Amino acid sequence: MSTANINADDDQIIAATENWLEKAVIGLNLCPFAKAVHVKKQVRYVVSSATTPEALLEQLMEELQNLSDTEPEEIDTTLLIHPFVLTDFLDYNEFLDVADAAVEDMQLDGEIQVASFHPQYQFADSDINDIANYTNRAPYPILHLLREESIDRAVEAFPEAEQIFEKNMETMEKLGHEGWDALDVGPAR
Repeated sequence: MSTANINADDDQIIAATENWLEKAVIGLNLCPFAKAVHVKKQVRYVVSSATTPEALLEQLMEELQNLSDTEPEEIDTTLLIHPFVLTDFLDYNEFLDVADAAVEDMQLDGEIQVASFHPQYQFADSDINDIANYTNRAPYPILHLLREESIDRAVEAFPEAEQIFEKNMETMEKLGHEGWDALDVGPAR
């Protein structure tokens, strides 16, 4: 399964990512916190040209520092889209430990965390085609850098935040594979 259009330029990659964000993440209300930052244009989209995990790590660290140094009103969250590296989900999943270690090494734990989206995303112990996996499937591999302070505020505003995962599973079960494919937001079966 190909996860990246090598000929796509940055604008096309960002457009596909925004389409996914608007139709799937916001449209299906998979993350009730996403709409506000999207509407306020506080999401930074960065397309990485990295072709090695080492180059991606370097750029990840730059983006972590940039997010830390920038006021939340300007950039609240960053989507580091990397279509040319870690296109295999198992490799990507292993890299998440490296990403978390970078956050800790930069003394940003408690300030920023990394969430994960991938065209082949698969929860542990699930079947690869389980519709629940699609809650974290995006058109390209993405490292989502989130401010913990923003997460805390969002959780206060949504007192039942711990139920988001269960609600997302229900939403995906109702939608099914045909419904997901009809959204035209990224990886299909």
